[in-house]
Amino acid sequence: MRDNVGSTIDIAVRAAAGALLLGLGFVLPDNGRWLILPGGVLLATALAHWCPLYALFGVSTCKADAR
Repeated sequence: MRDNVGSTIDIAVRAAAGALLLGLGFVLPDNGRWLILPGGVLLATALAHWCPLYALFGVSTCKADAR
């Protein structure tokens, strides 16, 4: 499994959006619970530097020499 999330901006946006969605999922009433799953996925892909959708479509934000 090669890293395909390597851009600093990509990682920061994923981590921020994931943390925001997780936070909202726990703070909002019952209707906000569905935000926990996408928030967790975004945070996990930011931490793992690997995104299954990027892998499926052959996309990578890593620098060419790092691949």
